[in-house]
Amino acid sequence: MLTKKEQGFSILFFIIVIAELICSSIESLNGLHYVTKPAILVSLIAYFLTSSNHLNKTLKLLTLFALLFSLLGDVLLMFVHKSEGYFMFGLIAFLLAHIMYIIVFLKHKNPNKNPYVFTLIALLYAAILFYIMFDGLGDMLYPVTVYMLVILTMAATAFLRQGKVLPLSYTLVFLGALLFMLSDSILALNKFYKPLPLSNISIMLTYALAQYFIVLGLLKNK
Repeated sequence: MLTKKEQGFSILFFIIVIAELICSSIESLNGLHYVTKPAILVSLIAYFLTSSNHLNKTLKLLTLFALLFSLLGDVLLMFVHKSEGYFMFGLIAFLLAHIMYIIVFLKHKNPNKNPYVFTLIALLYAAILFYIMFDGLGDMLYPVTVYMLVILTMAATAFLRQGKVLPLSYTLVFLGALLFMLSDSILALNKFYKPLPLSNISIMLTYALAQYFIVLGLLKNK
């Protein structure tokens, strides 16, 4: 399934992810976290740029912007402990990343695919999550609501690629979109509901896998 180049990158990528999980979990290594966390997206961006010559130029550029906005979001969220303003700016960066992904996924939308069942399930999931977090949202009520709607749209547009792209490309991208939803859900619950055990590990692992699968999936659609 994976070419030698993909295998080599995957090994490097997951070494970086494991390093980030360790550095963010061990207090004495926290300083390295400022290197290992952005290194995850930097490695993905470098791999994407060297592997995407076969892609449409517009799609390639939009995906690159999605990854760059994600990297910006990662960096901003590392400084939330200094000011809550960094969380809002990080939220905006990821919002823009999701919008870029939405446009990318719509490039391969299957017009015959019925989105309603998936959309209904996704909205129900979001409503339950929203209900759980509601009391803790405060001033973040409207920004979080907008963000939730955008990430649901991102997942729905990933779903709509089925039948229009190669099966492996569809599966990887859709899995990545679902993992992105899961990662953001854990992050939101941890921040607005109550601290969750091992949240730093679960958030970063699901996020890294999400970006990895989306990038790999887009590259697989040759």
